[in-house]
Amino acid sequence: MESYATALLYAIPFFIFLLGIEILYGYFVKNQKHKVLDTVSSISSGLTNILKDSLGLGIIIVSYPYLLEHLALTEIKASWLVWGVAFIVIDFAGYWNHRLSHHINFFWNQHVIHHSSEEFNLACALRQSVSNLIGYFPLFLIPAAIFGVPTKVIAILAPIHLFAQFWYHTQHIRKLGWLEYIIVTPSQHRVHHAINPEYIDKNLGQVLCIWDRLFGTFQEELAEVPPQYGVLKPARTWNPLLINFQHIWRLIKDAWRTENYWDKVRIWFMPTGWRPADVKENYPISIIQDVYHFKRYQTKASFAFKGYVIFQMLATLILLLFMFYNYSEIGFNGLLLFGAFVFMGIYGYTTLMDRSKIAVWIELCRGVLGLFLIFRTGDWFGINAQVTGGGYLVAMYFVITIIGGIYFTYMERESLTAKAVLKE
Repeated sequence: MESYATALLYAIPFFIFLLGIEILYGYFVKNQKHKVLDTVSSISSGLTNILKDSLGLGIIIVSYPYLLEHLALTEIKASWLVWGVAFIVIDFAGYWNHRLSHHINFFWNQHVIHHSSEEFNLACALRQSVSNLIGYFPLFLIPAAIFGVPTKVIAILAPIHLFAQFWYHTQHIRKLGWLEYIIVTPSQHRVHHAINPEYIDKNLGQVLCIWDRLFGTFQEELAEVPPQYGVLKPARTWNPLLINFQHIWRLIKDAWRTENYWDKVRIWFMPTGWRPADVKENYPISIIQDVYHFKRYQTKASFAFKGYVIFQMLATLILLLFMFYNYSEIGFNGLLLFGAFVFMGIYGYTTLMDRSKIAVWIELCRGVLGLFLIFRTGDWFGINAQVTGGGYLVAMYFVITIIGGIYFTYMERESLTAKAVLKE
């Protein structure tokens, strides 16, 4: 986990840099594809994902080293062949894992967060799951284990393969000619994220598009069918932690409510969106019918509020980078406590973005707990050794959090409501 945390120290600033370029480009060409609250929600989702992974939260059903030890029939000697086979096998496994997530109710829960944004930009690439607490991906790597691909090769290529899927989440790059026949491109991935009937569950490839062409899931982006983004059952929240568990909560309620015992079992393994007939009739769920005219989610946000949530997101990012930099020094118990503060923070300010009144209590709670920890220990997980007066800076952050939670809940929120009434 420590090596993963070290890699994130370099990967996160690089992703943020590219995201900044896309935002600036959209601004200067007057074709902005970002909205502040949506982008903050997307980045915050990415932060929860990398925090979960860096803390090792989850259960691995079977590890790749175990498969390699028990299934290897041969060992590939030539180095170039090892890397080539490993990359193809990882991409092939990624295709089928992705396809499974789109077609089975239970597995859709771990992927729905990635499709939940109603925008399409580099930020939505960061919408990654924290609900995938059961690790089964190594099962898709059985071919690699049979060929004897070393564990070290898989360990190096897997994150590279994941990071290589970032760049094509953009609307600013059009079709790429002959590359459209080899790799996944922005045009192809726009189709994948679209909710148009022509595009649903298409283009499931991750780096190579050959699997989609081979297995019948390829769809070209059509000029007469502009992609519309999101999910057919809209999330209706900016809170990434809520989005992560919305689908499985619906499955739990449907399984409880249906009177058919067979439906209670099979609902988890049926195609995505399937519901028992009795539950579907008695507890209807609104689904987007007209993808071109549905009302996209938005909440009231002044210029000051947008600046505040950007500040909260950046502060959370800085705290995470500090955690990764001091991963081994903080220690396991300290990391869990640190992670709890970060999760609580993201939950708090994204709930505030929803303009929910419960947000103020979350913000008050984490602010007071943070101040209590600092004044009791005189530090913040060893930050004073890295930054002079670092503990006081973090304390100031928690004070701002308390003030911001109160102000944007009880003062600005009421002011915006009053203005809306006057306009009517």
